[in-house]
Amino acid sequence: MLTQERYHSILSIVNDKKAISVAELAKLVGTSESTIRRDLTALDELGKLKKVFGGATSLSKLEGIFEDNVNLRETLMNAEKTEIARYSATLINDSDFVFIDAGTTTSRLIDFIENDKATYITNGIVHARKLIQKGLNAYMIGGKVKPATEAVVGAEGIANLRNFNFSKAFMGTNGIDITAGFTTPDIEEAMMKEAAVNRSYMPFVLADHTKFRRVFSVTFSKLKKCCIITDAMPDALYMKETVIKEVMK
Repeated sequence: MLTQERYHSILSIVNDKKAISVAELAKLVGTSESTIRRDLTALDELGKLKKVFGGATSLSKLEGIFEDNVNLRETLMNAEKTEIARYSATLINDSDFVFIDAGTTTSRLIDFIENDKATYITNGIVHARKLIQKGLNAYMIGGKVKPATEAVVGAEGIANLRNFNFSKAFMGTNGIDITAGFTTPDIEEAMMKEAAVNRSYMPFVLADHTKFRRVFSVTFSKLKKCCIITDAMPDALYMKETVIKEVMK
């Protein structure tokens, strides 16, 4: 097979599967793994795909700095968010000191919380209201309010977070990518998320499958630092980077 024909076959396979290992590509293309590695390097340099450890992924969608407001996002992926939230609530134990990030899936998590012995901290306005309406022991981070997400952000909020040591954190994200990690469009919100992850013994990211292979402007954590709870198992290469729990099969 000529080099250009091999490139075409590789790109077709990678774009179809979204992520694939060198060994699987070699088998499908009918050539050696060393040849596939050289081809992946060349295609990566040409900007046709993304070469990663042990394989390749299709190019992630770069979303930039824009995001939908909270009311619109609340209507998306309803069933998936519900199941992610339902499972996540079962992870809370009596002695837990829990951070709940602002976001639509994390908001839904509160609907399923039954543990009234744990302590809850949040930077979400809606989240704080829901926690106290359920009679839970809740505190809210103070600081600047971001209207689009109804989240508290900014230097004051980050300073507050640094006083706490969370046993668990339940985080939202706009994008998940093997190279970029967990990303969000807003710098201040990313700084809040980063602080919360860093202050948590067990950080979980609650994300439906549409968040994978999307990259926004600011990274708040690498994949290996957080467990992912999602509705559908992503490409195999993601599972090499961190622990992933699938809640819908």
